[in-house]
Amino acid sequence: MTSVDENRSGGSGPNPADAPTGYPDYSGYPGYPPPYPAPEPDRLTRFVTRIQARAPRWLAPVAALGCLASAAGYTLLVDPTRSAPDAAPSCILKLTTGLDCPGCGGTRAFWYLLHGDLPAAARHHLLFVFAVPVLLYLYVAWAGRQIFGWRLPQLEITPKAIGIFLAAWGVFSVLRNLPWAPFDMFYV
Repeated sequence: MTSVDENRSGGSGPNPADAPTGYPDYSGYPGYPPPYPAPEPDRLTRFVTRIQARAPRWLAPVAALGCLASAAGYTLLVDPTRSAPDAAPSCILKLTTGLDCPGCGGTRAFWYLLHGDLPAAARHHLLFVFAVPVLLYLYVAWAGRQIFGWRLPQLEITPKAIGIFLAAWGVFSVLRNLPWAPFDMFYV
């Protein structure tokens, strides 16, 4: 009696134990395409890889902090709490349907957090207020490790935790659009 491997190759098939990776080499079997070499990266990818290899370790945390400072500066300069509902930038979902999208009120909540008004920030976007301390801790733990070599306890963000957060965000997005109390207090 012949095995399936013997039927495909016309003799004894390759021994999986002989393969360097522990997987059988199917390149000699008919019906399997020959392996192809990995494509050469394009010029932009090579440039970014060279820059990344030469950049100091502190550059990425400082760049991220600069982006956060720019966002805070823009928010403080524009004062989204005093702008018209259709002022730029505005939410296309809110303009077309009148419903709050999952992110509506986030900029105003950020403005209120920058001014220390936690209840007003929570009124505009409750989940944003809960997410900010977690995001700040993640940034400090990452930046501290990159710049100073600190070993702060890492928060383990599993796919299940991300799914729970996204589900809570979706439920919050639906509840904040309901027109009766107590949900109407989250409509912005």
